[in-house]
Amino acid sequence: MMARKSTRLVAGSVALAVGAVCVTAAPAAARPAHTEVQSIVDEYVAAGVPGAMVYAQDRRSRWTVHSGTGELGADRPIRPWDRVRVASNTKMFVAAVVLQLVGEHKVSLDAPIERYLPGLVQGNGYDGDAITVRQLLRHTSGMADYVEDVLADPNANNHPWRPEELVALGLSHPPLFAPGTDWAYSNTGYVVLGMLVEAVTGNDIGTEITDRLIQPLGLHQTSYPRPGDKSIPGPHPRGYFAFPGQPLTDITELEPSLPGAAGSLISTGPDLTTFVRALLSGKVLRRDLLAEMRTTVPAQGGDYGLGIREYPLPCGGVAWGHGGNILGFDTFTAATRDGRSAFAVANGRQGNGDPADLREAVETAVCE
Repeated sequence: MMARKSTRLVAGSVALAVGAVCVTAAPAAARPAHTEVQSIVDEYVAAGVPGAMVYAQDRRSRWTVHSGTGELGADRPIRPWDRVRVASNTKMFVAAVVLQLVGEHKVSLDAPIERYLPGLVQGNGYDGDAITVRQLLRHTSGMADYVEDVLADPNANNHPWRPEELVALGLSHPPLFAPGTDWAYSNTGYVVLGMLVEAVTGNDIGTEITDRLIQPLGLHQTSYPRPGDKSIPGPHPRGYFAFPGQPLTDITELEPSLPGAAGSLISTGPDLTTFVRALLSGKVLRRDLLAEMRTTVPAQGGDYGLGIREYPLPCGGVAWGHGGNILGFDTFTAATRDGRSAFAVANGRQGNGDPADLREAVETAVCE
């Protein structure tokens, strides 16, 4: 899920969590190994991010670099096992569940969404009979995003949201283009996919992600929070955000039904890299379904498949993964088919509100 520059979300409710605070933590000193990655995360902190961390592993070793702090006013670096909101990394999990349902002949990739959710995507120029499951997974549906609407609502964080409400916000804007003719990132589309999973299975999307992916893969630090549970379970850093014209504000507590199936997952670097490596190795999907997932179209930020991106690496070859931006945390995960992987997190933004370029840190770590 993307947090935009124009953010006003919970300006009244979240801002009172801790109040305004200022960054005082200094970058950590460079280490003898992984100095290039270390210098990148140091630059994030020098630019105003409270703290940043990179976790990397391959088939022989694992390592971590960090800078700054996970909690302002304390000397506490972000650790690999610290849980954070991983935002749109959730889309990889949702896509994997949908593709498993395809393999079980419960969903067809090229069926219209109207078949599974009759009447949901209709009106204001939308036609659920013209939008397929594949287009929703790949962000080629033309469905407008709902994010700006909730970001502009000062009370958005004060109550749970039903997915139907989020979809209605997205559909209140006209389509961006005719289905299948272009690409535009749509959190609304992934909320619809979460509803698809629930309609087909009779279970909520969090239960399906847990039963099909989290538990079988042993992702013990990963959870899909229920509506109303704003907390992050287990050890975690604080998340911060600078509202326009204000210092950094603690925004750790967040209503998870706001991102919903588009980005509410909580996880860690070890768990997310384990998941992407398992996905690419064929432990999650059949070979033909994995091939469908990895069939991409040109897209802003990296060619996009079905819930996953392809990233050309500066050292040659490609990595696969996803990024996530949400109020309080920015994350990025990528792995290669030969088992190299890395995860990066930053726990806040200030200045112009743009996220740190975590992709650079992750690609550099994977190439090391």
